[in-house]
Amino acid sequence: MTDPEKMIAAVHAYIDAFDKGNPDAVVALFAPDGKVEDPVGGPVQHGHDAIRAFYAANMETGAKLKLEGPIRVTGDHAAFPFSVTLHYQGKDQRIDVIDTFRFDEAGKVVEMRAYFGPTNMHGF
Repeated sequence: MTDPEKMIAAVHAYIDAFDKGNPDAVVALFAPDGKVEDPVGGPVQHGHDAIRAFYAANMETGAKLKLEGPIRVTGDHAAFPFSVTLHYQGKDQRIDVIDTFRFDEAGKVVEMRAYFGPTNMHGF
């Protein structure tokens, strides 16, 4: 089982790396065979190369992340609410999201899932 403090630190590192526009730092949090499903039901990015490309493209929008509540940890999972702010199509917009991370024994993220939909997108 993964250490809860390390899981919480990984979430903070994820948000920090995204805000700094550093896809390599995000990828470093993932296991080599990690998966990203963002949003849930969308295409799954599998492995470091796909994950890097996905985050690099999202970071190009200038989006910023902000935690909107405490990080919840149970077993090998962490869940965290946050907002994404970006300037898109000429206006400021916000998306309210809950992400979940599942960790392996080494403390690497093996699965990320993002929960949001049209009702969580403001200003679009």
